Amino acid sequence: MKPLSSSVLALAPSMTVAIDTRAKELQAAGQDIVALGAGEPDFDTPDHIKDAAIASLREGKTKYTSPTGIPELKQAVSDKLLRENGIQIPPDQIVISSGVKHAVANVLQTLLNPGDEVIIPAPYWVTYPELVKLYGGTPVFVHSSVETGYKITPEALEAAITPRTKAFLLCNPSNPTGMVYGRSDLEAFAKILVKHDVYVISDEIYEHILYDGRKPVSIASLGDDIAALTLIVNGVSKAYAMTGWRIGFFAGPARIAKAIGALQSQATHHPANVSQYAAVAALNGGLEFVYKMGEEFTRRRDFVVAALRAIPGVKAPLPEGAFYALPEVSSFYGKKTPKGKVIQGSLDLCAYLLADELLAVVPGAAFGDDRCIRLSYATSMDNLQKAMDRLRHGLTALV
Repeated sequence: MKPLSSSVLALAPSMTVAIDTRAKELQAAGQDIVALGAGEPDFDTPDHIKDAAIASLREGKTKYTSPTGIPELKQAVSDKLLRENGIQIPPDQIVISSGVKHAVANVLQTLLNPGDEVIIPAPYWVTYPELVKLYGGTPVFVHSSVETGYKITPEALEAAITPRTKAFLLCNPSNPTGMVYGRSDLEAFAKILVKHDVYVISDEIYEHILYDGRKPVSIASLGDDIAALTLIVNGVSKAYAMTGWRIGFFAGPARIAKAIGALQSQATHHPANVSQYAAVAALNGGLEFVYKMGEEFTRRRDFVVAALRAIPGVKAPLPEGAFYALPEVSSFYGKKTPKGKVIQGSLDLCAYLLADELLAVVPGAAFGDDRCIRLSYATSMDNLQKAMDRLRHGLTALV
């Protein structure tokens, strides 16, 4: 048989998806697994959004539409960007996609030529480097740590730029760290990116899941020069508990939107109509649901961080946004499990926690930092209580 695509065969499968899938398999088999791997709110999609979807079906809105999305949704995105972010991007510079992952893929496929470099702060979302490599680019990592609050400095960003640098891939608020770059941080980045004519792919999917009075700031709002280089990717999955509806979007310069539209017309065409009409209702329906959800996430965050900090040997910074904790647990490496296996890194530690404690968390190695593990607190307080008890028991049992 003839060989398959070498670039596809080189892709690493998503470890977050793999762990969540394995946890669900074990749960289906009757095991009492507590799963903190999936990055999705445990809240249900609000009724007014569901009602809009049902109405669209009853009205027969089930035919092909423009490959770039229905006009109502593109207008809703344009209105949202102006209302919530202070950014003016017209509907013809917006492309609706099947989730933010699809939007990121569209952008990278449109931007990259073989050998182009994309700077990615680490820890990073697992999909970023794999997509960069898939489309012929080279990921360039700029590392951070618990000690730096998981932030990179402007100086480190500029030091990573070379003549081959095409883009800087920024997730703000961050998955997996929960770190948030504020206005002054973004202004410093913007100055460097404009100086070197480097695009910024700004992943803003967690923009409204913020804590302690923080407000969302898009780097595109910091002046015309950086706006011309900013490629926004966002969607409705996290803020409106709509992960399964699969609606994301790109918003940015006209020539890039046109190219992405052409790409999407030949690849996926458009997302499902029913999901698009639901997203219109979400974006036009206000943020009251989002803020209520945020209050509950704040309560969960505070509980999880306090529980982590109470375990000797765990370093746990306080997340500023999103719904993930990324504690450093490297002090447990080199220790043995009760069955005598030596914990060599985050992969071993997470395998041990799943097998012995029935706790599913994600190895930091998946995000480019083997010193850590990622916990999603987008689940009930009962689950979080069990999870923290199991984590403490599992870590303190290591010798």
